[in-house]
Amino acid sequence: MNAALALGIAYVAGSIPSAYIAGRAVKGIDLRTIGSGNLGATNVYRTLGAKVAAVVFAVDMFKGALPAALLPARILPAESLGTDRAIWWALAFGVAAIIGHAKPVFLLWKGGGKGVATAAGIFAALAPVPLLVVVVLFVVVLWRTGYVSAGSLAAATLLPILLAVSHGPRSPLTIVAVLVCLFVFWTHRANIQRLREGTEHRFGRTASGEGA
Repeated sequence: MNAALALGIAYVAGSIPSAYIAGRAVKGIDLRTIGSGNLGATNVYRTLGAKVAAVVFAVDMFKGALPAALLPARILPAESLGTDRAIWWALAFGVAAIIGHAKPVFLLWKGGGKGVATAAGIFAALAPVPLLVVVVLFVVVLWRTGYVSAGSLAAATLLPILLAVSHGPRSPLTIVAVLVCLFVFWTHRANIQRLREGTEHRFGRTASGEGA
């Protein structure tokens, strides 16, 4: 398979607007006009409930995991698999999926999610143990503070640190984890401002502002 075609497939896969589809299918609504307006699992949870949110979160994770896990084998010779070259390509496909999630072609690049679940899927496929530790931190921060945004930011910060320790500071995984961390902070800039002001809304309450 041509590499450009594979990147396009990863982007299109990431563009599948699972939260938007869930809103239309379950209640006939456009989630971009409800709550936070974000097409992420948190807004789905508030509007459609925990079961639907869990499905949306899982789909968004798979949008990152499957391109990263499957597409390198479609463009690289067998002897290259498992090398840094293959990891770089896996990460490139994962990042293409994140871009699709944030700017979905199927919604004419309007709306989208913040990329946390899709990024988690990439590292679940490529670095499952560090990702598991990060998920535990996310749950602890959410439980202690009630803020999804705080949990997401804490998890995004810890992941590159863990990868630097386990894979080395110059490994492809660490480098891309740093970039993903910066991207997560950028997409959560409004949440960060509300956290500073003490006006961020807690998980489970019907209000705008958070999103996975």
